[in-house]
Amino acid sequence: MESAFADKEEELIQYACYCALVNVRAYPDLLQELKRMKSFHLFEDIEMPLLFTLYDMEKQGIFVKREALHEYALKLGERIAGVEQEIYERAGETFNINSPKQLGTILFEKMRMPYGKKTKTGYSTSAEVLEKLRFEDPIVELILEYRQLAKLKSTYADGLDSYIEEKDGRIHTTFNQNITATGRLSSTEPNLQNIPIRMELGRQIRKVFVPEEGYVFLDADYSQIELRVLAHMSGDERLIEAYRENADIHRTTAALVFHTPYEEVTELQRRNAKAVNFGIVYGISGFGLSRDLNISKKQAEEYIEDYFATYPGVKEFMDSLVAEGRSKGYVTSLFGRRRPIPELSAKNFMQRQFGERIAMNSPIQGTAADIIKIAMIRVAKRLKANQMQSRLILQIHDELLIETHKDEIEEVTQLLEEEMVHACELAVPLIAEVKKGNSWYEAK
Repeated sequence: MESAFADKEEELIQYACYCALVNVRAYPDLLQELKRMKSFHLFEDIEMPLLFTLYDMEKQGIFVKREALHEYALKLGERIAGVEQEIYERAGETFNINSPKQLGTILFEKMRMPYGKKTKTGYSTSAEVLEKLRFEDPIVELILEYRQLAKLKSTYADGLDSYIEEKDGRIHTTFNQNITATGRLSSTEPNLQNIPIRMELGRQIRKVFVPEEGYVFLDADYSQIELRVLAHMSGDERLIEAYRENADIHRTTAALVFHTPYEEVTELQRRNAKAVNFGIVYGISGFGLSRDLNISKKQAEEYIEDYFATYPGVKEFMDSLVAEGRSKGYVTSLFGRRRPIPELSAKNFMQRQFGERIAMNSPIQGTAADIIKIAMIRVAKRLKANQMQSRLILQIHDELLIETHKDEIEEVTQLLEEEMVHACELAVPLIAEVKKGNSWYEAK
C-alpha cells in the first residue's frame, strides 16, 4: 500500500473512491434482496456487529513462547526419527516414506497387503487406503503416525514461528466470515482453529500459547451444541426429554438402540452410540459408520435404522431437509442462513448423495455457528461495557478463549456462562463449560 501511494497516488485514490461508490450504489438493492431472502436479521444483528469483535480479536492476538515452540519442534523431530527407524525395521529396508511410489511398492509388492490399486504413477497410499490396512500390519499404524507428526512439525512447530510478531511476541490470525458455506468462521495466516487435539503430542502444541503476565486463560466450550440444535430443530420428544433431564445422551442412546438397561450399558456400547449420534448430524451412511466403528456395513446400517426408530422425529426432520433442498435448491439455518445445494439435482449419484448429506447437516451446523457468533458479540460487548481488562482473543468453532485478568476471573467466568447459555433459547438447555489455565493446553 505504501509503495502504491508513492508510485501512483492519484490512481490509488481514484480506485478507492470507485470502490466506495460501488458499495453505496449497491446497498439499496442488496438490502432489498436480503429482506426478500429473510436474511436481513442475520446480516444486521449478527454478521455486521461481529466485524468489530473480530477486529479487536485480530488486533489483540495471542502470545506465543517462542523458545517453547522450538523445544516442541525438537521433540517432534526426535519422535519422527524414532518412528522412521521402526518403519524401516518392519519393512526390512530403508526407503523414502514420503514417496507414494516407494511406499506402495513396500506395502503391496513386498508385504503383499490387500486393497492395492495401481495407477499410472504407482499404488495409491492415500489416508483412506491406509485406514483400510490399519489392522494388516503394525507398519501401517506407524506410517499414519509418521504423517501426522510430519504435518505437525511443518505446519505448526516450524510454520507458526514465522507468524510471531517481533514487536509483541503474538500471533495475529485473520478470521474470515464469508468463506465457509455453513457460516462457521475460518482462521488463516495462520489457521489457529485447526490446532490438533486427537494425538497427545499434537495437543501439546497448545502449551506454547500463554497469557501475558498477570492474566490467565479461561476457555469456554459448548457441550454437544450440534446435537442440542438437532433436538430443537427436529422436535423429537425423546431427544428433548433426555437433554432436559441432563442425561448422558450417548448412554441414553445406547440403552435405547441396543435395548440394554441404562445402568448396564458398556463403554463400547456408549462409544458406538456416540459415533452414531454425531454421525447422524453429518448424514453418515452405513459405509461411513462401518469404517468408523470397524464393523460390517450391514451392522452399521442396523445401528442407523435402530437410531431412527428410537428418535423418529429426527428421521422425519432429516427427510424434510432433503425434500426442502430439492424443492427450493437450498436449506436454511434457524437464523435464516442459506446454503445452496445444486448437488441435489446432479446427474451423478455420488454427487446427489453428497448433496443429501449437506442438506441434513448445514441447517444444524449453520445454526450452531450463528449461536456462537451471537455469544461472541455479547461477551465482547459486556467486557467493554464493564471496562474490564480481560479480552476475547480466539474462537475455535464451539469454543471461546478469553485472556482474563487475574482480578476478574470470577466475573468473567460468570459472564461467559451467562452469555453463552442464553445466546439462543432452544427447546433444550445450552451448556457451556468454563476451564482455567496458565496455557491454552491447561485451559482446554
